[in-house]
Amino acid sequence: MAAIERIQDIDISGLAIIHYPDPRLRVTCSPVEEIDEFVRRLVQRMFELMSARQGVGLAAPQVGVTVRLFVACPTADPNDRQVYVNPRIVSESGKQEVEEGCLSVPGVNCRVKRYRQVTVEATHLDGERFQETGQDLTARIFQHECDHLDGQLIVDRMGTVARLANRKAMRELEERAAEV
Repeated sequence: MAAIERIQDIDISGLAIIHYPDPRLRVTCSPVEEIDEFVRRLVQRMFELMSARQGVGLAAPQVGVTVRLFVACPTADPNDRQVYVNPRIVSESGKQEVEEGCLSVPGVNCRVKRYRQVTVEATHLDGERFQETGQDLTARIFQHECDHLDGQLIVDRMGTVARLANRKAMRELEERAAEV
């Protein structure tokens, strides 16, 4: 359980959503080896942060914890909250291009080409493996959050026009990071 053991002393209540260009957003995340109390508390904090920002998905590296885990709630109904530990996309089909934003890249929106339907395999907090197929928004969440687990951001998927349209917001994020 190497990835989790190194970070067991993190103050979970102090976690916050980190922003581009923070280098932790570019890390390829390590697998979660054991679902323990740390992971459960991390998940709870991630749901709090995601809900506070009215997000539909949040990956662990977006709060600075570089493990393969994300949470999602596409409907904003608390009964719809889902946890995906060590997720991997096992199939995809169809294509669509829709505007996306990201809690870690605030103020930046762009059209992103993604698959319309995606099946993800992951583990629940109870340790059981499962598969889930999502379409449209849910499929986009799966792909967006799995990108985060591999160190990719929506800025990596932008076309030239989107880069030009978002250059001011990107520059402001970079300047804020340089001030810290």
